[in-house]
Amino acid sequence: MERGKNKDTFKQSLRKLKPGLIDTYIIKKFIGTFFFSLALIMGIAVIFDFAEKLDEFIQKDAPIKAIIFDYYLNFIPYFATLFAPMFVFITVIFFTSKMAYNTEIIAILNSGMSFRRLMYPYFLSAAFIAIFTFSLTNFVIPHSNIVRLDFEAKYWRDPGFRRTSINSIHRQVYPNVYVYMGSYNAKTRSGYNFTIEKYDNHGKMLSKLSAKTVRWDTVTNKWGAWNYNIRNIDSLTETITSGRRIDTTLTIKPADFGRTPEFVGTMNYGELKKYVRLLRMQGSDELKLYLNEYHRRFANPYAIFILTLIGVSLSSKKIRGGIGMQIGLGLLLSFSYILFQQFSSQFSLKGSLSPMLAMWIPNLIYTFIALILYKLAPK
Repeated sequence: MERGKNKDTFKQSLRKLKPGLIDTYIIKKFIGTFFFSLALIMGIAVIFDFAEKLDEFIQKDAPIKAIIFDYYLNFIPYFATLFAPMFVFITVIFFTSKMAYNTEIIAILNSGMSFRRLMYPYFLSAAFIAIFTFSLTNFVIPHSNIVRLDFEAKYWRDPGFRRTSINSIHRQVYPNVYVYMGSYNAKTRSGYNFTIEKYDNHGKMLSKLSAKTVRWDTVTNKWGAWNYNIRNIDSLTETITSGRRIDTTLTIKPADFGRTPEFVGTMNYGELKKYVRLLRMQGSDELKLYLNEYHRRFANPYAIFILTLIGVSLSSKKIRGGIGMQIGLGLLLSFSYILFQQFSSQFSLKGSLSPMLAMWIPNLIYTFIALILYKLAPK
């Protein structure tokens, strides 16, 4: 008997969650306004970007086909997903404040629907956009970023923008195996004052290879150490061997030294996760940059839910000043969120703040703000 009651209660709960006419109306408004505002803002962004880069395109004879299909067709989804939470927030503020101004929100609440239940279609729409942007960011856009960055390198950026010389490179290439290069030249793919040190689990040195020069061999895909000395330590005895050239197998490749910060956006989820593990093992200084990107790809979709809740709580009441006041307040909050996110990211890269914490602190603070505004919203 009790089990039958529980089944009936569960079915009633499902019926309540089944989208009705009001839910469908809000979902259509949400999704439709989102894509319309996205198209409008990205259209303006493309015009400004084109105006800024037009001289370089003309000077470097960039083909019209490449500008449209290689650059802007990949430029639009990249920036659209990057600022998706802000676009969602503006969307919610715009159409909800318009509904409140037309007394539609009051009519919906007076019909017996609670404010909590009113949030259901909003969160359904937010979930669709969050899943959509997460999928694009992690599996589609990384490939399109490769095409976009190649175009920029060929027709926009200064050819010398990539680093050609790097000094004092310290990397862990395997467990207990460390590499040092006094300097590295990307043009010749050569390193100078090169050493490889191997230690046991207790920190005792087992061997050390020193070479004046190390050079990448494109035939064998290995590093060749020239004029080398190898010092092997076995308990109390040491042996030293020398030679003209010896091949080494390292997890570092020439491309790892010439990568710019934009490279992180060309990796899909699996590649980024694998590369983070490799950089952590190597003890690379670039690890924080890639960890920031890894955690950002999860934090951004979550931000869509937070900003949706803030947007509805702020704009569901008809206030003096009209829609313009609410849109202005919404823009202020959304830009403050992005600014806060950038600050925390820089604190992570330049300071000691954990990358995961840096990407999630804005979300945690704005979650608290969202809950307060939800409590204060008219019910």
